[in-house]
Amino acid sequence: MKTMVLSLGSRFFRLERIKAILISTLMLASFASVRAQNAQMTLEDCINYALSNNIQVQQAALSEESSMLYAEQSKASVLPSVSASVSQNFGWNKSVDVQAGDYGSLDGSNSTSYSVNSSVVLFNGDKLKNQIEQSKLDLQSSLLYTEVVKESVELNILNAFLQILYAQESVLNAEKQIEATGEELILAEERMNLGLVSQSDFLQIKSELASEKLTLANAESQLSTSRVSLMQLMEMPVGDDFSIAAPSMDDMLNLGLEPEANEIFQQALEFKPQIKKVEIDLQNAKLDEEIAKASLLPSLSLNAGLSTNYSNSLSGFSYTNQLSNKVSPSVGLTLSIPVYQKKQVKTSIGIAQIGIERAELETINTKNTLRKEIEQAVVDVESAQSKYEANLEKYRAVKQSNDVAAEKYELGLLNSVDYLFEKTNLITTESSLLQSKFNLIFNYKILDFYKGISLTL
Repeated sequence: MKTMVLSLGSRFFRLERIKAILISTLMLASFASVRAQNAQMTLEDCINYALSNNIQVQQAALSEESSMLYAEQSKASVLPSVSASVSQNFGWNKSVDVQAGDYGSLDGSNSTSYSVNSSVVLFNGDKLKNQIEQSKLDLQSSLLYTEVVKESVELNILNAFLQILYAQESVLNAEKQIEATGEELILAEERMNLGLVSQSDFLQIKSELASEKLTLANAESQLSTSRVSLMQLMEMPVGDDFSIAAPSMDDMLNLGLEPEANEIFQQALEFKPQIKKVEIDLQNAKLDEEIAKASLLPSLSLNAGLSTNYSNSLSGFSYTNQLSNKVSPSVGLTLSIPVYQKKQVKTSIGIAQIGIERAELETINTKNTLRKEIEQAVVDVESAQSKYEANLEKYRAVKQSNDVAAEKYELGLLNSVDYLFEKTNLITTESSLLQSKFNLIFNYKILDFYKGISLTL
């Protein structure tokens, strides 16, 4: 029954693998169509595309296949081994005439033998059983490692996706500033021509416009760099037809969360693949010790064989007659008792015990790392919320001050130096608010990641 379950598991794995390949193929076709239509890709689209093309993910999938093959080989080790052999021999010798004291002529002879042998292990200290269990654990560990790699890819895609959104908003803000400053430059030129303002005031506005154009160029450069970074992470050839869908994120801003680090950590211990992997690796290390100790015990094997042969030296008996009458079956038991193994087993046991200690330390270290990451994520969320609120409040105040300054400037009640100071302050405040906005969203998503919530926007 156990063998049947393993067999069904193997078939299920192959079916799942085939299904995954088909899905990946359809995904690639779908994304190719999307790009051909110049459609925008969502965060989920980018993640799925990256998972289908990422080299590390594909390498992890190959490791899964290798582990499956080793698992199948391991479970087959309990079955009897069967071997067959055929031997054909030719020989020549001279007959001896003792009475005459002379040798005869050189005569040839030939013989043929056939044999079939089988052997099965009856007892070896549960070594085979533990090796089968170990191969199953290796497979589970490979599957979990793939999940760890996928999570890493997803986080990288999320970060790169948000970087593009941030760069796009920076470009839009810069364009708005240039548009507004361009109108102010026209007004300043008209006033200069009427003698209401000096040429110095006009040139200061013109200089501000040039500075804002440089800011726009830098923002566009950053946007291009961010696009390239995301496409390379996705293993997608860089092209001008790539664009992303900008979701509405107003409902994601400052949710007023008060996350509890220990609570999230306890939840994460139940489903995070890196935790499950080190726990399985610890079980695997313990099996190494059991397998090593089994070499101290006797092993018992059942052997059986069947052989027959033909020789032309037996005159009067045909080939088939000899083969049918010289069939020789055999059966026997072999008990192997270890007596002195030159400390090989003792050394293997010692190394296995060290492996257990290493696996235990790795388990503790992985859990500690996860706890620290969650603690940092909680602090980052709380800090990001505070910074966003402070930047938002500052922006509102600076925006009101700038609106008043702009009105005074249009009425000629404020010189260009004071007005440009207010405007520069507004631009700086807008930039800080934009940074804090995307930093807050990113930290929210990191917290969702540790809670087991899918990465979506």
